Amino acid sequence: MAANFEKMITMDPSGFVVLADYVPGIIQEIRYYSTYNFIGERIDGYEEPVALLTKEAARALKAASNEMNVFGYRLKIFDAYRPANAVRQFVLWGIEDTDVRMKPYFYPDLEKQELFSGGYIAKKSSHSRGSAVDLTLLDMKTGKELDMGGPFDFFSELSHPDYRGITDEQFENRMLLQNVMKRNGFLPIDCEWWHFTLADEPWPDTYFEFPVSAAYLKR
Repeated sequence: MAANFEKMITMDPSGFVVLADYVPGIIQEIRYYSTYNFIGERIDGYEEPVALLTKEAARALKAASNEMNVFGYRLKIFDAYRPANAVRQFVLWGIEDTDVRMKPYFYPDLEKQELFSGGYIAKKSSHSRGSAVDLTLLDMKTGKELDMGGPFDFFSELSHPDYRGITDEQFENRMLLQNVMKRNGFLPIDCEWWHFTLADEPWPDTYFEFPVSAAYLKR
C-alpha cells in the first residue's frame, strides 16, 4: 500500500491556482506557515502564507464567497492545499516526537495519538489533493470573526459541527457556514466545523507535494 501511495504523489502543480486571484478580497491566515499551530513551528512545504487550490475548488469557493458577501460576511482561510510532506511531518510528530508544547492550546483533553484515531489528523489528507479548505467567516461590519463556539484546529468534541454544548448563536453560525458551502458544492466532515472538501474534486486519487508557493505555481 505504501508503494502504491508513493506512485500517487506528484510535484506537478498544473490545474492549481492562487486562491486570491479567483476570490478578490478573501482573507488569509495560513496557520501552518506560522508557528501558531498544533505543532508549534512552521510546517514543511509552506514557503509562502498563501492559499492554493485546484481551479475547480477555487471557482466553487468564489461562488460561496459571493453568497456570503450578500449576507455581509467574508471568507477567512486558514489552510487550503497542503503538501504531502507536510502531512508526513504531522504523522512523524504524532508517532515519534515527544514535544507537547502546544497541547494546552489545541488538544488539552487528548493525547497525541488520539488526534489520529479521533479523525482530527489524517495520515493521508484530502488537503493534499488540492480541493479541501479550512475556513471561517468574518463579519464585514465589525471586522471580527463570527463566534463558532471554538477555534480552528481545536481538537475536541467541541469542534464537531453538530455539537450542541454551545450557544444557539454559535451553532447557527456553524450552520450558516456549512449550508452555504454545501450549496456551492462542498462536503463537510463530522469532526471539524471548519473543514470542507469539493464533492466533485478533480484529483480524488492523487496527492501533491509541490510547495505552498505562488512563485512555484507561476514559474
